[in-house]
Amino acid sequence: MLMPAIGFRRWHARLAAIVVCVLVAAVQVGVVAGPGARAAGLTPQQLAGQRVIYSYSGLVPPPVLLDAIRTGQAAGVIFFGENISSTAQIAGVIGQLRQAQAESPIQVPLLLMTDQEGGLVRRLPGDPVLSAKQVGQSANPVAAAIDAGIGAGRTLRGVGMNVNLAPVLDVYDTPGNFIDRYQRSFSNNPAVVAALGLAFTAAQQTTGVAATAKHFPGLGSAPSGQNTDTDPVMLPSSESTLHSVDEFPYPPAIFGRVKLVMLSWAIYPALDPDHPAGLSPKIVNQELRARNGFTGVTITDAIEAGALNSFGTTGQRATSAAAAGMDLILCSARDIGQGEAATTALANAYTNGQLDHAAFTAAVDRVTALRAGLF
Repeated sequence: MLMPAIGFRRWHARLAAIVVCVLVAAVQVGVVAGPGARAAGLTPQQLAGQRVIYSYSGLVPPPVLLDAIRTGQAAGVIFFGENISSTAQIAGVIGQLRQAQAESPIQVPLLLMTDQEGGLVRRLPGDPVLSAKQVGQSANPVAAAIDAGIGAGRTLRGVGMNVNLAPVLDVYDTPGNFIDRYQRSFSNNPAVVAALGLAFTAAQQTTGVAATAKHFPGLGSAPSGQNTDTDPVMLPSSESTLHSVDEFPYPPAIFGRVKLVMLSWAIYPALDPDHPAGLSPKIVNQELRARNGFTGVTITDAIEAGALNSFGTTGQRATSAAAAGMDLILCSARDIGQGEAATTALANAYTNGQLDHAAFTAAVDRVTALRAGLF
């Protein structure tokens, strides 16, 4: 069901003001800045590194990660709870990573990211305390979403991170299903998710921290117990439902200049019966970019996900994702070797012509433009 027309018009009026504010703030904080260092002059290994997000285990980043950053072979790092003992500790780690980047030939900031959705899904202590579902059920959902977005941005910026892998724009269809079980969806109403997703995104990006809309084209219909992290998931929604419900929140977020979109690893037979979304050129290029007008940076979900077990090695998955149109490959197994394998595979595929050079350079330029506009 959709929001009554009168209620939605009220939300729309508020959201229009938010969008104006965020666009003004975007100019002020530089989140719409153009690219700095471009792809020209980089080695294939460096070019490939601009498309890989690394992860590591424990509280101390290993020397090999610092070396990859210094030599210009890493786009960024994702942090998990096991990497964080306190805000002071992780701020110190980020200082080390930023120093390594300062010694790199790639003179734009690293992408330093985590999942700070709110509620149960928070890697850092602090805001946003409310889950997405609690935001949606609050007395003033728009105000709560604005507070959550600002809170998330301030929390991340306070320790030196500049990308949040949030908000979730999935529209859950059944209480207690996969996305609702952990209260990660704002609502089962696509208009509400659209409104609150935009409010969260716009508010967060005024803090200078980039937002990531996920998981396109939507995991809201995944039943409880079906998790792409562990197993293949097929969602048999019709194309009409995907367009009118699951994808409905994305155009407002894109209009609000969300910087990244994460694609899901589920298979959507109505769109592409053979490939998970993040490996599907049709879903990346036709659905997300052409149909929904997204021109920013695409990022995979975890490349080690169980949903990809039949799609080869890390290197093969990374190459397939890049060929499908994914800009950033998220290597989140807390294993530096995983990031190295993805980088080497992408470099080899670029060198041997398996990946189109123009498309590869365009992806690197989109990532570089994003990085150039962050702190």
